[in-house]
Amino acid sequence: MKLKLLLGALIFTAITAKAQVSSINENFDSFTNTGDGSLPQNGWTSQISVTDPNVAPRLSVEAPGAADKYIQAYSLFSPNTPFYLISPQIVAPAGGQTLSITTLRIGGAPGSGSVEIGLVASPTDMSTFTSLGSPIPMTNSTPTVTTVNVPASTYQYIAFKFSATANHQALRLDNVVLSAAGSLGVNDIALSKESIKFAVTSDNTALQFISNKEPKNIQIYSASGQKAAEGKLKGHQFNISNLQSGVYYTVIETAEGKTISSKFIKK
Repeated sequence: MKLKLLLGALIFTAITAKAQVSSINENFDSFTNTGDGSLPQNGWTSQISVTDPNVAPRLSVEAPGAADKYIQAYSLFSPNTPFYLISPQIVAPAGGQTLSITTLRIGGAPGSGSVEIGLVASPTDMSTFTSLGSPIPMTNSTPTVTTVNVPASTYQYIAFKFSATANHQALRLDNVVLSAAGSLGVNDIALSKESIKFAVTSDNTALQFISNKEPKNIQIYSASGQKAAEGKLKGHQFNISNLQSGVYYTVIETAEGKTISSKFIKK
C-alpha cells in the first residue's frame, strides 16, 4: 500500500511539474476561434465577475482571417468593471525575467480601455492580483508593444486585467512573450539612453542599421530568451538569413561602448 501511495505521489509530482512552463511565446494562432466560448483553451482561462450574460464582458479568440488570431476583450454593457485573462501555470518567477505584450483598441463606441499585467496565486482568485506596473492605455488602433519586469514571486499565474471606460469597447491582446528563467532580461544589460535605428531588409536576410557610426557588436535572442546569433556588422548590416521566422530581441553595443536593447520580427 505504501509503495502504491509513493508511486502515486511521484506520478502526481511529475504531472504537476510538467504542467508548469518556464517561458511563454503565445500569439494565439493555434487557438480555435469559437466566439464567446473560446476559453478555457490551451491552458488559458478567464475570470469575469459579472454573471448576467446580457451585460457581462467577454473574452474570445478572434481573427480577421484564417490566421493572425488574438484575444479580444469586449466590455459589452459593463464599463469600469475589471475582467481577467489568466495564463497557464508558470514556474515560480525567481526575478530577472521580462514579459512583453502587444495591445491596441480595435474599435467600438467612443471611449477607451486598458490592460494591467499582474501575478495571481490561483487562476480563480483575483483578490491576490499583484500588479507589475501601471495599466497600459488602449486608446487607438496603433499596435503598442509593452515590456515589464517580472520580479521574484511565489505566484505562478500571469493575469491580464482588462477594463473599459464605456460600453462596447473592443480591446486586443497578442504576442505574449515571457522570457525563460535565467535568460535575457532587462536586468542583465546596462541600457543606454541612446536610440539606434534599424530595419529588416525586404528579402528578410539582414538587419540594416541607420547610424553615423557602425555598432560594435550585436547579440540576438529568440522569444524564449535563447541566444540565436551574435557577431559584428558588415557595411551597417547583420546577416539573419539563418534565423527562422519569428520575434527576436537584440542587444546592440554602440560604437561608444553603450548597450541598447530592441526587437524585430523576421517574416
